[in-house]
Amino acid sequence: MNSLKKYLPFALILAFLAIAISAFIQSKPSHKNERVYTTVKKYSPYYTDRRIGGIQIMSKEDPEFKEKPDNMVLFKRLDELEKAWAQKHLKVKNNILIILDNNGTQQATLPLKTEEEINFTHTYYGI
Repeated sequence: MNSLKKYLPFALILAFLAIAISAFIQSKPSHKNERVYTTVKKYSPYYTDRRIGGIQIMSKEDPEFKEKPDNMVLFKRLDELEKAWAQKHLKVKNNILIILDNNGTQQATLPLKTEEEINFTHTYYGI
């Protein structure tokens, strides 16, 4: 029994370390193609705002829209909002990403140059 007590602190440290690493991996944002994401983000209404109370998700279009998710789900929730917006405002035709406004008029176009950009557009935005 004494030998178990000797190893108990090490076992607890390893258990807490495993839980911390798991939480870190789950809260990481997903991989984004830098060129496509930064271009689309200019037109996306959702952004993060840092306040004293933490980070919150806000909308450029609706000043009443404020979400304060936990830090663990912050990036996942922002991804969900951006994907829902992209379903209505993004289209791909002939490897050209078309960004639309709320009325359906074209705001910008972005030629998708590489296979990675095309795959990112299909997997991340779901279009």
